[in-house]
Amino acid sequence: MAGLKYFDEIMPILQKAMKTQAENVRRLGEWMADAIANDHLIYVFGAGHAGIISEEMCYRAGGLVPVNAILAPGLTLNTRPLTLETQLERLPGLAKLVFESAGVKAGDVLIVHSNSGRNTVAIEMAEIARDNGVRVVALTSIAHSQSVESRHLKGYRLMDVADLVIDNCGIPGDAVVKLDQFDQRCGATSTVVGATLMNAAICEAVELLLQRGIVPPVTKSANLDNSDEHNQKIWDHYAGRLIYL
Repeated sequence: MAGLKYFDEIMPILQKAMKTQAENVRRLGEWMADAIANDHLIYVFGAGHAGIISEEMCYRAGGLVPVNAILAPGLTLNTRPLTLETQLERLPGLAKLVFESAGVKAGDVLIVHSNSGRNTVAIEMAEIARDNGVRVVALTSIAHSQSVESRHLKGYRLMDVADLVIDNCGIPGDAVVKLDQFDQRCGATSTVVGATLMNAAICEAVELLLQRGIVPPVTKSANLDNSDEHNQKIWDHYAGRLIYL
C-alpha cells in the first residue's frame, strides 16, 4: 500500500531539521532558560501563518508560562480580507508600533518566525529588538530566503539581523508535494517543522532549569484535575506581564 504523499515528504524534512539544527535548538533552549532564571520573558512574533507558531508556544499545555505571543491587529489570520495582512507585513514602519506596544524589554528573548524571511515587518521587528538589548532568534527557511529578493528597504533578510538562526529546512514556496499534471505543489511544511523545533527548544529549557535547581514554569493542561491551582500560582508571579491574561 502506497504511503500518504505528504507523510513521505515531511518526514525527511523533519529528520533533516532535527539533525542539522539540534545545536541551535539547544542554544535557544539555553537562552530561554537564562531569561526565565533572570525573571525575563520570551516573546514570539510572526505575521500571517507564521503567527501560528506564536500561538503554539503561548498558553499551551506543556509549554512555558512566560511566553507572550505578539498577535498584532492586521497581522493575524482573522484579518479580513486576508490579502490586507499580506500587504501590511510589507509595510515599513509598522514593526516599530508593534514592538513598542508589546512591552518587550532588554534581557528578554524574541523569536521571529518568517518562512521566507523577506518581509519588512519581521525584519524590522528583529532589528528594533536587537537595538533594544533583546536576544533575537530567527526561525526561517534559509533556502527560501536565499532564493528571493528582500522587501526590506536596505535589502536585509531576517537571517541577516538575528543573533541566532534556526533553519526549518523547507524548500522555496513551502509546499512540498508534487503531483502529476499539476504545476503547483501542495502541503506546506513550515508550521509542522517550526512547531517541532520550538517544542524541542522548550523541552531543552525545562531540562536546563531543572539542572539549575529552578522549578520550570510549565503550563498544565486545563483539562487535567487541579490544573487551575497549578497554573494560577505561576500566573501570579508574572502578574501584569503576560499579555494573554
